[in-house]
Amino acid sequence: MPFIPSIADNARPSTILQKHPESGRLIMAFTEQLIRGPCSLSIAERELIGAFTSGINRCQFCCDTHSATAEALGVEKGLIDSLIEDIDDADIDDKMKPLLKYAKKLTERPTQVTQEDVDAIFAAGWDEDAFYHTVSICGLFNYYNRLIEGYGVKSAPQYRDFIGERLANEGYLSALDHTD
Repeated sequence: MPFIPSIADNARPSTILQKHPESGRLIMAFTEQLIRGPCSLSIAERELIGAFTSGINRCQFCCDTHSATAEALGVEKGLIDSLIEDIDDADIDDKMKPLLKYAKKLTERPTQVTQEDVDAIFAAGWDEDAFYHTVSICGLFNYYNRLIEGYGVKSAPQYRDFIGERLANEGYLSALDHTD
Protein backbone atom coordinates (compact mmCIF):
# COMPACT_ATOMS: atom_id res chain seq x y z
CA MET A 1 0.00 0.00 0.00
CA PRO A 2 1.37 3.44 -0.89
CA PHE A 3 2.43 5.74 1.94
CA ILE A 4 -0.14 8.42 1.02
CA PRO A 5 -3.81 7.42 1.43
CA SER A 6 -4.90 9.39 -1.66
CA ILE A 7 -2.68 7.20 -3.88
CA ALA A 8 -4.36 3.97 -5.02
CA ASP A 9 -2.77 0.55 -4.71
CA ASN A 10 -2.46 0.32 -8.51
CA ALA A 11 -0.67 3.69 -8.78
CA ARG A 12 2.11 4.48 -11.20
CA PRO A 13 4.16 7.64 -11.80
CA SER A 14 1.44 9.25 -13.90
CA THR A 15 -1.04 8.71 -11.02
CA ILE A 16 1.18 10.77 -8.76
CA LEU A 17 1.91 13.36 -11.44
CA GLN A 18 -1.82 13.78 -12.23
CA LYS A 19 -2.16 15.32 -8.76
CA HIS A 20 0.32 18.01 -9.82
CA PRO A 21 -0.75 18.81 -13.40
CA GLU A 22 1.52 21.80 -13.97
CA SER A 23 4.75 19.96 -13.24
CA GLY A 24 3.37 16.51 -14.07
CA ARG A 25 2.59 17.38 -17.70
CA LEU A 26 6.07 18.92 -18.11
CA ILE A 27 7.75 15.83 -16.71
CA MET A 28 5.72 13.49 -18.93
CA ALA A 29 6.38 15.68 -21.99
CA PHE A 30 10.09 15.61 -21.20
CA THR A 31 9.92 11.83 -20.81
CA GLU A 32 8.10 11.48 -24.14
CA GLN A 33 10.68 13.63 -25.92
CA LEU A 34 13.66 11.94 -24.31
CA ILE A 35 12.49 8.37 -24.90
CA ARG A 36 10.54 8.68 -28.14
CA GLY A 37 11.85 11.82 -29.86
CA PRO A 38 14.62 11.94 -32.48
CA CYS A 39 17.83 10.32 -31.27
CA SER A 40 20.76 8.23 -32.47
CA LEU A 41 19.63 5.58 -29.94
CA SER A 42 16.56 3.54 -30.81
CA ILE A 43 13.49 3.77 -28.58
CA ALA A 44 14.18 0.20 -27.44
CA GLU A 45 17.77 1.13 -26.48
CA ARG A 46 16.50 4.13 -24.51
CA GLU A 47 13.93 1.99 -22.69
CA LEU A 48 16.70 -0.50 -21.97
CA ILE A 49 18.83 2.24 -20.37
CA GLY A 50 15.85 3.33 -18.24
CA ALA A 51 15.01 -0.21 -17.15
CA PHE A 52 18.68 -0.92 -16.43
CA THR A 53 19.03 2.25 -14.33
CA SER A 54 15.91 1.26 -12.39
CA GLY A 55 17.35 -2.22 -11.84
CA ILE A 56 20.61 -0.76 -10.54
CA ASN A 57 18.50 1.32 -8.14
CA ARG A 58 16.53 -1.78 -7.16
CA CYS A 59 13.27 -0.03 -8.06
CA GLN A 60 11.33 -3.17 -8.93
CA PHE A 61 8.28 -1.26 -10.15
CA CYS A 62 10.18 0.80 -12.74
CA CYS A 63 12.56 -2.00 -13.69
CA ASP A 64 9.67 -4.39 -14.37
CA THR A 65 7.57 -1.82 -16.24
CA HIS A 66 10.38 -0.60 -18.48
CA SER A 67 11.82 -4.07 -19.01
CA ALA A 68 8.39 -5.04 -20.34
CA THR A 69 8.30 -1.90 -22.49
CA ALA A 70 11.77 -2.66 -23.89
CA GLU A 71 10.70 -6.26 -24.55
CA ALA A 72 7.58 -5.05 -26.37
CA LEU A 73 9.96 -3.04 -28.55
CA GLY A 74 12.13 -6.07 -29.36
CA VAL A 75 14.64 -6.36 -26.51
CA GLU A 76 15.20 -9.98 -25.48
CA LYS A 77 13.24 -11.06 -22.39
CA GLY A 78 15.55 -11.38 -19.38
CA LEU A 79 18.31 -9.21 -20.86
CA ILE A 80 17.99 -6.48 -18.26
CA ASP A 81 18.37 -8.98 -15.41
CA SER A 82 21.46 -10.34 -17.14
CA LEU A 83 22.88 -6.82 -17.57
CA ILE A 84 22.29 -5.99 -13.92
CA GLU A 85 24.12 -9.14 -12.93
CA ASP A 86 27.13 -8.51 -15.23
CA ILE A 87 27.27 -6.15 -18.20
CA ASP A 88 30.35 -7.79 -19.68
CA ASP A 89 28.82 -11.28 -19.71
CA ALA A 90 25.38 -10.19 -20.95
CA ASP A 91 24.33 -11.16 -24.46
CA ILE A 92 24.19 -7.65 -25.91
CA ASP A 93 25.98 -5.81 -28.66
CA ASP A 94 29.36 -4.66 -27.34
CA LYS A 95 28.55 -1.15 -28.57
CA MET A 96 25.89 -0.79 -25.83
CA LYS A 97 28.16 -1.84 -22.98
CA PRO A 98 30.00 1.49 -22.46
CA LEU A 99 26.66 3.35 -22.33
CA LEU A 100 25.33 0.95 -19.70
CA LYS A 101 28.55 1.01 -17.70
CA TYR A 102 28.36 4.79 -17.71
CA ALA A 103 24.71 4.76 -16.58
CA LYS A 104 25.60 2.33 -13.80
CA LYS A 105 28.51 4.41 -12.57
CA LEU A 106 26.52 7.64 -12.86
CA THR A 107 23.77 6.04 -10.75
CA GLU A 108 25.95 4.40 -8.12
CA ARG A 109 28.97 6.71 -7.91
CA PRO A 110 28.25 9.95 -9.81
CA THR A 111 31.27 11.80 -8.46
CA GLN A 112 33.56 9.09 -9.81
CA VAL A 113 32.71 9.29 -13.51
CA THR A 114 35.81 10.12 -15.54
CA GLN A 115 36.87 11.23 -18.96
CA GLU A 116 37.89 7.63 -19.64
CA ASP A 117 34.28 6.54 -19.06
CA VAL A 118 33.08 9.09 -21.61
CA ASP A 119 35.90 8.27 -24.05
CA ALA A 120 34.81 4.60 -24.01
CA ILE A 121 31.37 5.67 -25.24
CA PHE A 122 32.80 7.60 -28.18
CA ALA A 123 35.33 4.84 -28.94
CA ALA A 124 32.39 2.42 -29.28
CA GLY A 125 31.03 4.62 -32.07
CA TRP A 126 28.38 6.66 -30.25
CA ASP A 127 27.88 10.37 -30.85
CA GLU A 128 27.21 13.27 -28.47
CA ASP A 129 23.47 12.79 -28.96
CA ALA A 130 23.66 9.24 -27.58
CA PHE A 131 25.79 10.48 -24.70
CA TYR A 132 23.29 13.26 -23.88
CA HIS A 133 20.37 10.84 -23.98
CA THR A 134 22.17 8.28 -21.82
CA VAL A 135 22.99 10.86 -19.15
CA SER A 136 19.49 12.37 -19.30
CA ILE A 137 17.64 9.03 -19.23
CA CYS A 138 19.79 7.91 -16.32
CA GLY A 139 18.96 11.11 -14.43
CA LEU A 140 15.28 10.93 -15.31
CA PHE A 141 14.91 7.33 -14.20
CA ASN A 142 16.75 8.09 -10.97
CA TYR A 143 14.04 10.73 -10.43
CA TYR A 144 11.22 8.30 -11.25
CA ASN A 145 12.75 5.64 -9.01
CA ARG A 146 12.81 8.09 -6.09
CA LEU A 147 9.23 9.16 -6.86
CA ILE A 148 7.95 5.57 -6.84
CA GLU A 149 9.99 4.44 -3.83
CA GLY A 150 9.28 7.70 -1.97
CA TYR A 151 5.53 7.17 -2.36
CA GLY A 152 5.80 3.46 -1.52
CA VAL A 153 4.21 2.36 -4.80
CA LYS A 154 4.48 -1.35 -5.64
CA SER A 155 3.52 -3.10 -8.85
CA ALA A 156 1.22 -6.06 -9.27
CA PRO A 157 2.75 -8.78 -11.49
CA GLN A 158 -0.06 -8.53 -14.07
CA TYR A 159 0.63 -4.80 -14.41
CA ARG A 160 4.09 -5.32 -15.93
CA ASP A 161 3.18 -6.55 -19.40
CA PHE A 162 -0.03 -4.53 -19.70
CA ILE A 163 1.67 -1.19 -19.04
CA GLY A 164 4.80 -2.21 -20.94
CA GLU A 165 2.73 -2.83 -24.08
CA ARG A 166 0.79 0.39 -23.62
CA LEU A 167 3.93 2.50 -23.19
CA ALA A 168 5.53 0.83 -26.20
CA ASN A 169 2.46 1.53 -28.33
CA GLU A 170 1.17 4.85 -27.00
CA GLY A 171 4.14 6.55 -25.39
CA TYR A 172 4.20 8.64 -22.24
CA LEU A 173 1.92 11.62 -22.76
CA SER A 174 -1.18 9.43 -22.94
CA ALA A 175 -0.28 7.96 -19.52
CA LEU A 176 -1.69 11.08 -17.85
CA ASP A 177 -5.06 10.36 -19.45
CA HIS A 178 -5.35 6.79 -18.13
CA THR A 179 -6.76 5.99 -14.71
CA ASP A 180 -6.29 2.20 -14.81
